Amino acid sequence: MDNIVGLWLDIAGWGGAVAILASYLSVSMGWLRAGRRFQAANLVGSVAFIVNGSYYGAWPSVVTNVAWFVISAVALVRMQRAASRAAQAPEAAPVEAAAPQAPAHPVPVVTASVPLVPVPAEGWPRLPGDELTLDYKVRT
Repeated sequence: MDNIVGLWLDIAGWGGAVAILASYLSVSMGWLRAGRRFQAANLVGSVAFIVNGSYYGAWPSVVTNVAWFVISAVALVRMQRAASRAAQAPEAAPVEAAAPQAPAHPVPVVTASVPLVPVPAEGWPRLPGDELTLDYKVRT
């Protein structure tokens, strides 16, 4: 009978190792968010390690996994409370966009002419209107 119990506790220990390592790997590789599933896997894995370590008298492992269990349990409780608060919070009313308004102070307008093409090359006679200009307005 003792061999069967030892076998099941060994299976629990290995299952705990797989749960904790798989969750850690998944979060580290970006396959899983550090959310409820991650914390639940750590919680289950730590319980399995606690049971296995207690059976074999591996007290440093037991103490470490009790701390691991408490951290995961507190994280899960906090996540549940945050989800409950979010579900109970009233929905925010949609914000309507304000209509555009004219500036409080008038914007001065500056008008100028800028030559685009200089006087023709040497040798060409210069005639009135040889310069092309661009009229534009600048608001400041």
